[in-house]
Amino acid sequence: MQKQDGQILLIVILVVIIALTIGLSLATRSIISLRTSTEEAESQKALSAAEAGIERAIQSNTPIAIPLVNNPSNNSSYSTSFTQIQSSSFLINGGSTTFGPSPNPTPTVIPNTIPKDEGADVWFVGHDPITGVPDYSTAVSMTPPNNFLNLYWGSSSDGACGSAAIQAIVVSRDISPPNEIKSYRYAYDSCPSRRSENNFAQADSGSYPVSGVTFGNRTTPQNDLAKNINNIVFIRVIPIYKDAVIGVSACDHAGNNCTSLPSQGYVISSTGTSGQANSKITVFKGYPQTYLPYLSYGLFVAN
Repeated sequence: MQKQDGQILLIVILVVIIALTIGLSLATRSIISLRTSTEEAESQKALSAAEAGIERAIQSNTPIAIPLVNNPSNNSSYSTSFTQIQSSSFLINGGSTTFGPSPNPTPTVIPNTIPKDEGADVWFVGHDPITGVPDYSTAVSMTPPNNFLNLYWGSSSDGACGSAAIQAIVVSRDISPPNEIKSYRYAYDSCPSRRSENNFAQADSGSYPVSGVTFGNRTTPQNDLAKNINNIVFIRVIPIYKDAVIGVSACDHAGNNCTSLPSQGYVISSTGTSGQANSKITVFKGYPQTYLPYLSYGLFVAN
């Protein structure tokens, strides 16, 4: 009888252990599931908050940083900052920079791509900070021998015919009446077959770092693009054959004799926070593109 009582006690202990193990496993799984759901919800709230900050910043004509804005209804907040793109070398349409883990974070530039056949503008005149209207009296002179302008695009891994070709349309405007507008067309390609077929100028091929991005092609010779053109308003840069990231350098090929160009727009960064989750969004806000549809159809007064 005592032997049977001992066996029953052992069985009861085993059953209790198994039940506790199963219970703890279920409880752990439930806690993990709840934590995951909470983190996902907070991440979504943080992303939504960051998007709200971007939307508010874009709607504002004046680039003023937005301090911390709280939304008690969903326990989230956001803040935004503006970085003006204004230098002698930059990426057209901007980009964003991410940093690796501490203690020695490595910056990684993520540039914005320009769709083929659409183009983006490089401005040589300033804009009114409130209205965004171009101020033609602030035109930058690019007359040699001390002023240069170069475009960079593609990657060395693309190969000569694997990268885009580039069309650059320079638009100038006389300061004095009748304020005559002129346009000049340039086209560059590193692919021999396409170049001969289209009568494009030859592009340099190599490894060219500009604003954190290493490009494989550049315009050449160094003082050909926009040479001897005064009162430039803007240059529309159009990738041909494929989308492209494009850099600009108003310096000679050695990086000297640089000319600082006017503001090209702003990079807006918005950070959303909810609980322990953070989300950051970066977008580029450029000035309104001039609507001149004839630019893409070959009506030029000079080559």
